[in-house]
Amino acid sequence: MQSNHEVMERAIVHRHGGSFVDFPAQPLPAAASDEPVYRAALAACSALGFIAQDADCLARAWAAQTRRLGSFDAARWPDAPEDFGLRPRPHAEPFPPCPERLGLYAVLPDAAWVGRMARAGVPTVQLRFKSRDPDAITREVQAAVEAVRGTPALLFINDHWREAIAAGAYGVHLGQEDLDALRPEDLQAIRSAGLRLGVSTHGYAEMLRADAASPSYIAMGAVFPTTLKKMATVPQGVARLAAYARLMRGYPQVAIGGIGLAQFPQVLATGVGSIAVVRALVNAEQPEATAVQLMRALQV
Repeated sequence: MQSNHEVMERAIVHRHGGSFVDFPAQPLPAAASDEPVYRAALAACSALGFIAQDADCLARAWAAQTRRLGSFDAARWPDAPEDFGLRPRPHAEPFPPCPERLGLYAVLPDAAWVGRMARAGVPTVQLRFKSRDPDAITREVQAAVEAVRGTPALLFINDHWREAIAAGAYGVHLGQEDLDALRPEDLQAIRSAGLRLGVSTHGYAEMLRADAASPSYIAMGAVFPTTLKKMATVPQGVARLAAYARLMRGYPQVAIGGIGLAQFPQVLATGVGSIAVVRALVNAEQPEATAVQLMRALQV
């Protein structure tokens, strides 16, 4: 005879298995609670392919949702911020706001590319300049700030937050490792300088950590396979992206990772208000014309 939590586990998998069919089952992590709903959701979400830290987040949220509603509902995928322990908004010390919809978000390798895309009308650009030479980094960040001057483009600097403050950039974008490495006083320095903050996330646990910093926007991905960088997590796909977008609906959201023009409709259908592209622009034969095409696709 099946236990109560096994019945609930099967119900969750039956109801949501179709949405996450592309994800291989993950090992069942050690349970942090004996609560039946928690144990059921932990096993179910592991079976649906969520890594341990995300399965645990979902299990805790499912248990909280059940307590809040007074009954268990296998069909109701958790997406209420309070069930995940997210702080009520507005936060006490948020980063400055940015537009709710950042539109086409071009991630670019150097200041020359930043200038090209800003002049082409791309509304949001990011300098992702890779170098170990501090002087080269300083020059490139300053050049990128100059490159968008006189255009409406909003410039985010990837990683190099000190140089971004010094040069007067619009904002900074940080990955999870970079965010985790910052001291509270470093975050305060970025906030006090008036810069916006964007944070990369790759699942539930990272979204909760990002929320703790009260950033200006949340980036979610990689949505599709990408060859640009080695990812620690598998491609998230549009079903997960839609669930993430519902949970983080209080934030401007950017989808990133392997997204080309053909994928725009299904990504936009999740409710995400901005799409970041890399290869779709820098590998294009006519980048300016491609940028116009992509921007039109975002307005449909």
